[in-house]
Amino acid sequence: MSNNNTPDIIYTKVDEAPELASASFLPIIQKFAAAAGVSVGTKDISLAGRILATFPEYLSEVQRQSDDLAELGKLVKTPEANVIKLPNISASVPQLVAAVKELQSQGFGLPDYPETPSTDAEKVIRAKYDTIKGSAVNPVLREGNSDRRAAKAVKSYAQNNPHRMGKWTADSKTRVSAMEGGDFFSNEKSATLPTEATAKIVLETATGETVLKEGLSYPAGTVVDATFMSAAALDRFLAAEIDSTKADGTLFSLHMKATMMKVSDPIIFGHAVKVFLAPVFDIFGAEMADLGVNPNSGMGDLLARVKDQPAIMAAIDACMKKRPPLYMVDSDKGITNLHVPSDVIIDASMPALIRAGGKGWGPDGSESDANCVIPDNSYAPVYDESVKFFKENGALNPATAGTVQNIGLMAQKAEEYGSHPTTFEMPAAGTVRMILDDGTVLHEHKVEEGDIWRSASTRKAPIEDWVNLAISRQRSEGFEAIFWLDADRAHDAELIKYVTPILEAQGVADKFQIMAPRAATRASLETITKGENSIAITGNVLRDYLTDLFPILELATSAKMLSIVKLMQGGGLFETGAGGSAPKHVQQLMEQNHLRWDSLGEFCALGESLQFLADARSNEKARVLGQAVDAATQGILDDNRSPSRKVGEPDNRDSHYWFARYWAEALAAQTDDAELAAHFAPIATALASNETAILSELATAQGPAVDLGGYYHGDAAKTAAVMRPSATLNAIIG
Repeated sequence: MSNNNTPDIIYTKVDEAPELASASFLPIIQKFAAAAGVSVGTKDISLAGRILATFPEYLSEVQRQSDDLAELGKLVKTPEANVIKLPNISASVPQLVAAVKELQSQGFGLPDYPETPSTDAEKVIRAKYDTIKGSAVNPVLREGNSDRRAAKAVKSYAQNNPHRMGKWTADSKTRVSAMEGGDFFSNEKSATLPTEATAKIVLETATGETVLKEGLSYPAGTVVDATFMSAAALDRFLAAEIDSTKADGTLFSLHMKATMMKVSDPIIFGHAVKVFLAPVFDIFGAEMADLGVNPNSGMGDLLARVKDQPAIMAAIDACMKKRPPLYMVDSDKGITNLHVPSDVIIDASMPALIRAGGKGWGPDGSESDANCVIPDNSYAPVYDESVKFFKENGALNPATAGTVQNIGLMAQKAEEYGSHPTTFEMPAAGTVRMILDDGTVLHEHKVEEGDIWRSASTRKAPIEDWVNLAISRQRSEGFEAIFWLDADRAHDAELIKYVTPILEAQGVADKFQIMAPRAATRASLETITKGENSIAITGNVLRDYLTDLFPILELATSAKMLSIVKLMQGGGLFETGAGGSAPKHVQQLMEQNHLRWDSLGEFCALGESLQFLADARSNEKARVLGQAVDAATQGILDDNRSPSRKVGEPDNRDSHYWFARYWAEALAAQTDDAELAAHFAPIATALASNETAILSELATAQGPAVDLGGYYHGDAAKTAAVMRPSATLNAIIG
């Protein structure tokens, strides 16, 4: 156990499917870890927990909650950090509003989310809520760069048990569309600061100067970027793509990241809603505004607000008949691509569509080709090249495919476009300037009203750490290694100025290639198609995208990835894959008491966390525990104990039973620690001898709808009753 009050391992409390799984799995972890003198505690970074921590002044003493995210933010800057981080909700506005309403219904006196704040008090409340939106957690915790890869056992299983892939044909009409100008990519400017500096961002208009942000501080060597997207160019692009999609007879599908890119992408999403329903907004725009319609909140919110307005509803119906069919989130329920900004997340939606042979679900419940609209051209070429590659070569064969690992630059909020307070929707036409404290104008852009301007920065230390991590990974693997950097893009050109000298100084320049994302995509797909392996060394956003794209093609899911963050101060952050928080899994559990969430990512992260603890603290019992986790994970794969998708078949809870059994059996069988072997021998025997009773109790629980006491803020006792329905297993685990 650690010498202070911090547990040896922190297991995060999160949201939706992974949090439900924790109710079953965490008691097992704590039971087994305690036998090795390892303490496992929790910190609440869930959406509901973060909301409650942000508004203590509105709550009673007993309702108040500590700011666990802030505490973890401090911990990850220390060598003692050992955090297992599960996926949390990156909240869109509709999700945030829904969570607030649920908490209010449970007796928490929280203020409403002010969609259009008018008073100073409302502006303060809105500013506090805005800190919770989007990717508010990851930038705080990621004080290191990312090392993501498929564990060898997971990759081997995928090759031996290949998942179904959709068929690609050369005549597929599926395509990717992106702006050819006026977007973030084409307007980007970048500079590396030679000395430490502070800066402010101002908008100069015909009526004077407005300070958008001041007090920005950058250490020497920071790469500072600025860019904007033209609202007029965006609208022209969207209108043209709607028309061309109609002519092609394909589905119109918009692929955004309205969660992580919490400022920019909801605005872009709103433009798409407004352009798609342009005839309706032309006639009824003012009336809908009076009803509280905000296109950024999506078509679902719009329809809820105008449902009692027959003229508007008729106009919407007439407009929809003239538009191309929309890519559907749930065709049975009529939920379209444009209903909720957080429903279609590009890093999950595009790989799923590509895996399906370029097909998406249409409103008629059948699969169709689609126009995949990705307005900004920064990373659209990755998906465009993937689509073109598979049209030419057919679908990837998971049985023979190699793997793409990823080394991602993300430490200290590197490249955090859209997730920080330096993104603005322009209130008027003018010139945006980024001005250093000595009066130097670092960047400037002429903008029009409604344009989206944003800045991001990347510090020197994380860049150097990222390059060195890539060198270490390539040295250990010997694979092809590619820096996905475009020499013709402003930001990437600044990074290359760091990368090349480091590679040359360490004598490894011949081991690496530098390629623009489109070329790197083609090269990587060619490599894995041959059954060989590649290391993609990327910036933050591409890290996010590629660690879904390749795993979904290779493994069928990104939730099974090893995701290790080597914290720059010496600690470890172990993320449980990149599988999201799986809201559809929660819906199935609530309706059928079946949770199909696969905890393989948690198993992998647990094993890495225990091995890290063993190395950091010279704790040999933790090492034995971690080695046994690897054996248990192998058993889950070898014996096909992962959850099924269908009610009445084994689910997440069954997989936890099998994991506990395999873990106990491995500990009982090992010879490195006799004390642990003796401790776990009777547990292993009990788990094995009670197999029939335990599996029967788990199976009997399935079928009926269940009450969790809440979606965002469930009742702990009710959730435990649902997720731990086997009295026999509970008696063994405690």
